[in-house]
Amino acid sequence: MAFTFTKTGIKDLYVIEPKVFGDNRGYFMETYNYEEFKAAGLDMLFVQDNQSMSTKGVLRGLHFQTKHTQGKLVRVIRGAVFDVAVDLRKGSETYGKWYGVLLTEQNKKQFYVPEGFAHGFLVTSDEAEFVYKCTDFYHPEFDCGLLWNDPEINIEWPTDGIDEILLSEKDKVQKKLSELEIPFI
Repeated sequence: MAFTFTKTGIKDLYVIEPKVFGDNRGYFMETYNYEEFKAAGLDMLFVQDNQSMSTKGVLRGLHFQTKHTQGKLVRVIRGAVFDVAVDLRKGSETYGKWYGVLLTEQNKKQFYVPEGFAHGFLVTSDEAEFVYKCTDFYHPEFDCGLLWNDPEINIEWPTDGIDEILLSEKDKVQKKLSELEIPFI
């Protein structure tokens, strides 16, 4: 197998480690293989790939779409981020719970965030390039978010060495979990 799939304690949320083949020339790894993901219970179709670059202290999120929900397979190709998913599936035994993982260019870990989760990340290196696959297209009319520092969720963002959290105007005014009307289950 080219991957190790680790359950996180939140149903359907996985940390995925690819097998890396390296020598003095560099390395090679598969980043996705439909058959292996399907065998691990991750049977999804990706329709869009995205990439972003951000500087230290940038926090993007916590985002989700209220319709055309997106599953995301995320990874870092340069730098490091602390990546977080929050379960927004009503009726889930882990509703409102979060899980975070450090994704770096060195550890090459990936994080699968299924539909029904809010997703975001904090850049912990000087710069980071972040890439991800999505199971549905971006629909700005259904774009929504969750406040990154909602005390009800209490995400433990690793802010040591970060002088300032840098947010978009949109992310500064997102709602708390208790204020959201989430239409999906």
